[in-house]
Amino acid sequence: MNFEVFLKNIEVLKNTQLPGIKAQFKLAPKMRLEYNAKKIEANNPKIAAVLALFYPNQNKEVSLLLTKRANYIGSHSGQISFPGGKFEKSDLNLKETALRETFEEVGVFQEKIDIVREITEVYIPPSNFSVTPFIGIVNDNPAFKLNSEVAKIIEIPFPDLLDDTMLASISITNSYMKETSVPCFNFDGSVIWGATAMILSEIKELLKNIKP
Repeated sequence: MNFEVFLKNIEVLKNTQLPGIKAQFKLAPKMRLEYNAKKIEANNPKIAAVLALFYPNQNKEVSLLLTKRANYIGSHSGQISFPGGKFEKSDLNLKETALRETFEEVGVFQEKIDIVREITEVYIPPSNFSVTPFIGIVNDNPAFKLNSEVAKIIEIPFPDLLDDTMLASISITNSYMKETSVPCFNFDGSVIWGATAMILSEIKELLKNIKP
């Protein structure tokens, strides 16, 4: 989709009712389904925010930014995610958290980003984080500058976001799951699962309301 056409649909993105947890659960791992609101509250989760950033690629077509995390000792090492991170005391709010972390991780200046809206928060059991996602746009093709937390960026073309053939499942073995089948997106070998897939599932439902 041409980026100018996408911009004409921003009000649709702003005003469409959020699909919410119903959309998220289409891509939720089985272990996440075991946590209701009461159980999550009892865990007193840490707070974080991420940014789903849309921008024009070199061909002026709409792309969505994802990042592949660097390898480290932790629950989400090497996984594909949105830029974002933990809320800091110096942040005025979670929107500022998402903007600050995006600048720190990929070098996109906060003042260049327009926040479209906040969407449904998602709970991540392994790391006990409650993450609030924001949708944002930047009007120019960014010159990304990656910090040490990011191994590389992944650009997802708009048509791929709506393509159901990109949905799949994979078997995961890690520190908290063993040979467990989880739903995922598979964008040309870039496999997105867990909380990022849940957020992306809600965004996908919102994007269905955009008319070319």
